[in-house]
Amino acid sequence: MPVIKPIITAVASVPVATGGTITTTVTPTVTRYFALIDEAMIGAVSTTMPATSFIDDAEAPVTAFPALTGAEYFNVYINGMLQQLALSTLTTASLVLDTTDVPAGIPVLLEIASFTNTASAITTQPTISAPVITIIS
Repeated sequence: MPVIKPIITAVASVPVATGGTITTTVTPTVTRYFALIDEAMIGAVSTTMPATSFIDDAEAPVTAFPALTGAEYFNVYINGMLQQLALSTLTTASLVLDTTDVPAGIPVLLEIASFTNTASAITTQPTISAPVITIIS
């Protein structure tokens, strides 16, 4: 005996989401570090400034820079002028400038902006309608 399969044709409406409020709070933290370039930092192809040569905004000595995780960015200012990002490399131990064309005594400002204090929350839940299914035959 053959298997008989019922054939049902139906249409459904698309669910609709309404309302809902998302609140995002961004609280960036900016830290600045200051140093002067000295002769010992200027190498053959780059200038390497150890973290220990810097002081922070409170004039406290720096032992290491924070590790960047992707939620931060840094700016380097040499003699008050913002530099291209590609011209410097930052590690927890040092700031390496891709130049030797800087005389001793020039001030360097390293600025690190962190966006790790970012939070989002749904303050009003959205309403999502259920689809309406209509059987045609």
